[in-house]
Amino acid sequence: MNELKIEAQEIWQGFHWSFFINIQGLIICLRRFEVWLTQGNLAEAQTELAAATKLMLASGAAMRLAGSLSPELYDAQIRPSMMPPQVKSHDFSGLMSWEHSVLIKVWKQLRPHFANLPIELKEQHQEFVDAYLYLANSHRAVCKKFGGEEAGSLRFERSCAVDILDAFARSRCQFINPEKDDFTQRRRGAE
Repeated sequence: MNELKIEAQEIWQGFHWSFFINIQGLIICLRRFEVWLTQGNLAEAQTELAAATKLMLASGAAMRLAGSLSPELYDAQIRPSMMPPQVKSHDFSGLMSWEHSVLIKVWKQLRPHFANLPIELKEQHQEFVDAYLYLANSHRAVCKKFGGEEAGSLRFERSCAVDILDAFARSRCQFINPEKDDFTQRRRGAE
């Protein structure tokens, strides 16, 4: 049993670390994207947006792999490891990470750029939005697998966890795809 516990923790933590490394790379690419876009270098802007797209897809894959555990292992080992006394916070969440904070700040800053992209970047931008939807759907699938349709998360215990994730995804999508409001339609198509 001890071997199984270590393996479950390693899977959960390892793929979350991978997720956060990819998000750090995403932040760098998006900042570079803005610089190139502002300077009018569309070729370099497209390169950065393509790299950001790949990092978003990798983040979604890491999320899915983190959720490759059984619900029983998650309930018995993983969830308790993210609660007091293992952590000091009573509402532990990825929302508390600096990566999340910086990424949301960058997306807000990029919103006007995403709303007025040159035609040459539209196709790559759509791939970027699709990659975000893959990431959001991956997070939702993991949450759902571990009971998120019936219960709350560590941070929002009194709310349905997948409903909270849907609300977050909808608001995030408005930052990166301000011209369209097709989140709900595309979410349904992805399930």
